[in-house]
Amino acid sequence: MTNALEYNSERSKLIIPEYGRHLQKMVEHAVSIEDDKERNKVARSIISVMGNMNPHLRDVPDFQHKLWDQLFIISDFKLDVESPFPKPTKEMLAERPDRLEYPENNPKYRFYGNNIKKMIDEAKDYEEGDLKEALVLTIANHMKKSYLNWNRDSVDDGVIFEHLRELSGGKINLKNADEDLSEASDLIRGGGKKKYSKNTKKSGRKGGRKRH
Repeated sequence: MTNALEYNSERSKLIIPEYGRHLQKMVEHAVSIEDDKERNKVARSIISVMGNMNPHLRDVPDFQHKLWDQLFIISDFKLDVESPFPKPTKEMLAERPDRLEYPENNPKYRFYGNNIKKMIDEAKDYEEGDLKEALVLTIANHMKKSYLNWNRDSVDDGVIFEHLRELSGGKINLKNADEDLSEASDLIRGGGKKKYSKNTKKSGRKGGRKRH
């Protein structure tokens, strides 16, 4: 008696592995059935078997649609049976969804994040005054902290001011401001608190307070 062994190299590739080889063979058998009535009957039986693998979902309409789609896919779209749903095609399966754009307002400075950009957009149209000045300086300090989190090296305040000017479309310019931003060491520690004095001019952009 000959023992017919099936080697892996002789087996067809599993199209949807989670259903296993036995179910795929059932589908291949269904494809080979010549009688339309019998072929449809077997196809519905296969759908029942597939549904029994997920009993809590088998009666959900959307899941039923998924099962029928998977049945046609396993058959390599060769199964000719009546389906309660539109039959998928190879072309439909090969279609790629439209690429989603990354929700980034300014990819050039992505390390600042979208929230900073939104704050800048709000602040740039504020009426000039102490409120706008305080808000802009707060935003600039947040930008400096974000920059330092991205790049631990120290950063000159002038770099932050230039980025702020660019991100605000030129409407916010702190290059001639009277105040320094918080020290890098304070921002990295999470402090970031600094007393501002309008009467104190910077002698330099980095730690530029006048010494008395």
